[in-house]
Amino acid sequence: MSTNTNAAQFDAVDIIRAKRDGRVLTTEEINWVIAAYTDGTVADYQMAALNMAILLNGMNRQEISTWTSAMIASGERMDFSSLRFPTSDKHSTGGVGDKITLPLAPLVSVFDVAVPQLSGRGLGHTGGTLDKLESIAGWRAALSNDEVMNMLDTVGAVICQAGSGLAPADRKLYALRDVTGTVEAIPLIASSIMSKKIAEGTGSLVLDVKVGSGAFMKNEENARELARTMVDLGKDAGVHTVALLTNMETPLGLTIGNALEVRESVEVLAGGGPADVVDLTVALAVEMLQGAGKDVDDAEVRAALSDGRAMDKWRAMIAGQGGDNDAPLPVAQEQHVITAQASGTLTKLDAYGVGVASWRLGAGRARKEDPVQAGAGIELHAKPGDTVTAGQPLMTLHTDTPERFARAIEIAETAAVIEDTNAFEAPKLIIDRIS
Repeated sequence: MSTNTNAAQFDAVDIIRAKRDGRVLTTEEINWVIAAYTDGTVADYQMAALNMAILLNGMNRQEISTWTSAMIASGERMDFSSLRFPTSDKHSTGGVGDKITLPLAPLVSVFDVAVPQLSGRGLGHTGGTLDKLESIAGWRAALSNDEVMNMLDTVGAVICQAGSGLAPADRKLYALRDVTGTVEAIPLIASSIMSKKIAEGTGSLVLDVKVGSGAFMKNEENARELARTMVDLGKDAGVHTVALLTNMETPLGLTIGNALEVRESVEVLAGGGPADVVDLTVALAVEMLQGAGKDVDDAEVRAALSDGRAMDKWRAMIAGQGGDNDAPLPVAQEQHVITAQASGTLTKLDAYGVGVASWRLGAGRARKEDPVQAGAGIELHAKPGDTVTAGQPLMTLHTDTPERFARAIEIAETAAVIEDTNAFEAPKLIIDRIS
């Protein structure tokens, strides 16, 4: 989108001052500033100032909706209307051990609903779906629009990286927010996520908004506000949207790390796997299917995991993107076992601490250009509520570079809390549903 012909329509400084002073921005002002920033008329330092004003003074629903629409209009939109099936998608705000997308996409496609899952890479203590799948030999994340359409038409599911043409304004804004202390602004978080999801063209959307130490949103109040804002944005754009608030105080499942999480996802698709991963996968699948107009219940979805239909879709999806389903997954060269220091009940396993430890082992990256180790990560041998004895293995650390162990052990050991108590009540996995 070019704004050179109307570059003088507004003045960036006037718009910055307006939001600084708490005024509601007009549709015309928002459309102009997003377009002008995308084409370079508005400078990074000016948009940084506006972002900070938004962080401090907020935006109302109409402003956020207009901001999101302007970001969508900065690029192309995908169109799935020619597909034989309705489309449904899921977005997670990110967590530790959150491999849900991997079994979820093929599971939903079993029921003749196409899943165009455009995913990202990990940064910091949260893992990235594309990093996990790239531990499979030959699998590729970059697909053309034609290849995406072919996968949806023939397999019914695709997990790939977003094309550069979707919401280019968001790429610029995201990078700017990261270095200017404005990442936490809920209007900017919501518009960033939803501009890409709406531009992607899905017919219905389920949002998995994580809450807790391992999540971006540490407290329920902020997570609920983010979920409500995103659901409203979806509705304003005509996309059926619901959100689940889910617990991220403890890692999901028993593995954290790329190849380790692929292995666990395959276990789920084979009808096994940890109960929390299965339960959340099924709950999200039911929401996605019902949003796409399918009258499917929990039992029917679980049956598709146990009878092999979801596994068949997974294998077709991986093969369709060049992956070798039968190639062994990478295994780290070195392991270190952390044992329980006392006997009792494991009352806490801090998701953030475990996530940072996995990152320090090489499973994640500090900068987007950093490499990751496919085999690095952590296997958990106990979860909160389990009774443990002194000397029992609590977790196994994996890395190719043993010099990383010391810093990872330092934080991993503090993540586990063992108490002499029988009074443990497991927290709810799904905290609330917002529609």
